Amino acid sequence: MNQTVTYLQELTAIPSPTGFTREIADYLVKTIEGFGYEVTRTAKGGVNVTVPGVITDKQRYVTAHVDTLGAIVRAVKPDGRLKLDRIGGFPWNMIEGENCTVHVANTGKTHSGTILVHQTSCHVYKDAGTVERTQDNMEVRLDEKVTNEKETRALGIEVGDFVSFDPRTIVTDTGFIKSRHLDDKVSAAILLNLLRVYKEEQIQLPVTTTFAFSVFEEVGHGANSSIPAEVVEYLAVDMGAMGDDQATDEYTVSICVKDASGPYHYEFRQHLVALAKAQEIPYKLDIYPFYGSDASAAMSAGAEVKHALLGAGIESSHSYERTHLDSVVATEVMVDAYLKSDLVD
Repeated sequence: MNQTVTYLQELTAIPSPTGFTREIADYLVKTIEGFGYEVTRTAKGGVNVTVPGVITDKQRYVTAHVDTLGAIVRAVKPDGRLKLDRIGGFPWNMIEGENCTVHVANTGKTHSGTILVHQTSCHVYKDAGTVERTQDNMEVRLDEKVTNEKETRALGIEVGDFVSFDPRTIVTDTGFIKSRHLDDKVSAAILLNLLRVYKEEQIQLPVTTTFAFSVFEEVGHGANSSIPAEVVEYLAVDMGAMGDDQATDEYTVSICVKDASGPYHYEFRQHLVALAKAQEIPYKLDIYPFYGSDASAAMSAGAEVKHALLGAGIESSHSYERTHLDSVVATEVMVDAYLKSDLVD
């Protein structure tokens, strides 16, 4: 797991809110080409690599997404602070108190800040703890000497500048990984490590497989295009959702049976379950009620494929997330077992 965790730390250190993913795509291209593969960039910014297998007329498509939640400057306020618009689905309270970086398009520079509710001081605002957090009162306090709109705009900051959240990635001695954007950089790290292993150990997969790193999953359309015509199986490697009534935990691989888009392909799911049982991979079956994936986006776009979804169990999704190395291991072993298996009947 050391190399997978290293990839994860490198990935989380690169800001990549949806729509601002060129830097992380460059990282993927450099890393994968370093393994010895030929890489393709899609028109909308994704990174694909096709690994030849024994079977070529029927193929597989395996995805992880590297775009994350984030924000974009909605307005510069009269006091010099920034009003935001969200990128991706999260409640405003999930980012309150978070340090952030403003990526200025006009200058190429960055400016640090903190995301706060306007009524932060409990010594001044009676409703500091109870006021509803909304787009109207959440703001970025810049780490610059600015007190009005003119001074902020003098920094080059304008509407449309992206805002990324500090990931705060920590790996504990007890095996927990705490960070923003484990959704879905854990999965991307897993796919990177498998690509490395397959090349170094000269492993030929039974089925030609495209590894696709998508960059628009958090806004719903993800890897619903650029799917080769030969693809018959589509596996999205994403996060397992945890909470009340959920079976998913931080120590196993979660196999999704249904999300907000509907059920995943039954025979494909059972194929994964059979592999997990045969290889003694700890797993849980689960439903993610308010969730969509690259695979479900592809189905909505009309892809004629069997589709499935699995991933590491992620606690506190879309907030300051956490998982355990046990879940990362189980997920990586599960993806590897699938890629080395026969096609789904």
